[in-house]
Amino acid sequence: PGWLLSPAGRPYLDSIFQKNRRRVFGLLERPVLPPSLAAPTLTYKLFVSGKSGVGKTALVASLAGTPVSPTHHETLGIEATTVYWPAKPRASGRPVIFQLHFWD
Repeated sequence: PGWLLSPAGRPYLDSIFQKNRRRVFGLLERPVLPPSLAAPTLTYKLFVSGKSGVGKTALVASLAGTPVSPTHHETLGIEATTVYWPAKPRASGRPVIFQLHFWD
């Protein structure tokens, strides 16, 4: 569980943070790692649905590291947010980077 804060996991965590804040990646951007630390990227699309006003957009914003609006406003249409998260599965022992596409 503490792999990200260990010396081996720190470069992966640093690739998604900038000045102690989560970086916001554009459509064509992704975390940059040195070739010796290259890790496969596993992509998932997560569709978030539910009743109006329950906090779906606030949840996605907090996971993406963007500011959460203190006032309620309805999301018009679909809002897509991409979040990258490095992990080291216990079974393989090799780091991977999860690319999570949240559709809210």
